[in-house]
This record gives sequence, structure tokens and C-alpha cells, in this order.
Amino acid sequence: MIGVGSPMAQLRVHVHGHTGTVILNRPEKRNALSRSLLAELVQALHDLHLERAVRAVVLAGAGSAFCAGMDLTEMLQTSRSPDAHAQWYNDAVAYRDLVEQMLRFPKPLIAAVQGPALAGGLGLVLACDYVLAAPEAVFGLPEPRRGIVAGMVAPLVLFRLGGSQAARLLVFASTIEAAEAHRIGLCHEILPGERLWARANELAADAARSAPEAVRLSKQLLNETLGEHLFTQLSAGAAASAAARTTEAAAEGLAAFVEKREPRWP
Repeated sequence: MIGVGSPMAQLRVHVHGHTGTVILNRPEKRNALSRSLLAELVQALHDLHLERAVRAVVLAGAGSAFCAGMDLTEMLQTSRSPDAHAQWYNDAVAYRDLVEQMLRFPKPLIAAVQGPALAGGLGLVLACDYVLAAPEAVFGLPEPRRGIVAGMVAPLVLFRLGGSQAARLLVFASTIEAAEAHRIGLCHEILPGERLWARANELAADAARSAPEAVRLSKQLLNETLGEHLFTQLSAGAAASAAARTTEAAAEGLAAFVEKREPRWP
């Protein structure tokens, strides 16, 4: 049985009945996705895939945020290393592989969003099958304001929400609140924060009433057959994201973020 991670771990995993829970556990960093956290998340999903009792997995964040996206401090540090371009490419591929793993995951994935889900954090939400949100949840893709591109989230936005909402989020770096996210179909339900876990467990119990193989095939039909170009688009997005990180705009945007100032675009 998978148990609860150490309180100091970057990821906490627990199994209770038919529900597996995965909690991003970097509240002091708004659960930003470091390289090590990404690796832990990949391993956790692999383990929960093999856990036969688990019929659905809930993804949430510790503290006041769901996930603020990639760890920009780590990204800026990479920009100062001699192998920065290779590392940025590897980072983009690692995130793409995680998203693909989620889309191919044979059990329902439920996002429980209690606060901001931004950038790569929004990508995790969109890779899930069902989204629960607290009223204080917000969603957005602020990458252009950091001089970078949401390359791997873009195909997910298009797949889930369509071209019009993709332009709104990707081009204008819009941030939307829970009520608007519900209106456009980004989240399925808005619930008080204290109700998120109970509702997620209800959904997992509902999933347990279906045949696991039928659920797996249904997800495969949706994400791989009907969404036949999605994985190709994710690879193209990874290339675009890695390329954007090599620009002067990215260097300025990331520095401005870390220094808590407005960027001065070249």
C-alpha cells in the first residue's frame, strides 16, 4: 500500500479505499514544479497505476495554491549555466512526458483546485479528466509576461476549451476566476474548499462502479483516438517552449520575476 509521504517531501501520496491522493507539497513556493518534484510526480502516478484498489486519483496542492507553474528560480539559475540550452530542452521534454503520462493514465484523474493554478499548473489541471474548484481558485497562463511561451499547455487549452478561449488565455495572458472558469468549461464544479475532498471521494466511488477496462478504453478513445494530433502538438509545444527560453525576452522576464520588478523588454 502506498502511504503518506514525509511532511518534508515535495510530494505526498496516500491511498484510502478507491481513492489515491497526490498532493504537491511545496507550499512555500506555491507548489512550483521543480525538476525533482516533476520526477516524484511521474513516479507517484506510475505507482498508483499499479495499485489495483485505486480507481481514481485526486491531484491537489498544499497550502493556498494549487500550483504556480514551473520553478522560475530554477529556470533562471539554468540560464547562467554553460549547458542551458540542453537543460531547457530536457526540462520541456520532462514536462511533456508528464502530461502524456496523465493523458494516458488508465484511471480518472480529478483536480481539486483550492487556489491559483497557473502556467504549468494549469497544464496539470487540463490534463485531468474532472476539475473541482474552490471559489477562490484562479486559472491563467502568465508566460508572455515572463518572456516565455506556454508551449505544452497550449494544445491542452485548445483540446479542452477550443481556439477562442485558447487565444484569450495564451495571447492575452488572461487570469480568470472560478466562476468564469466554470462558465467556459474549464472546471466542472465549484465547491467550498472544505467540500473538495469529500466530493473527490464521491467521484472516485462513482468510478469504482464502472469496469476498469471500459474506463481505460474510454479515456484512450477520447485522448488518443479523437484527440489524434494531441501528442504531436505537445511535442511541437515542447520545442517552442524550449526555444522561447533562449531569448533575451526570457532572460529579462525571469530576472524581473525573481527581482520582483516590472520587466524592461528589449
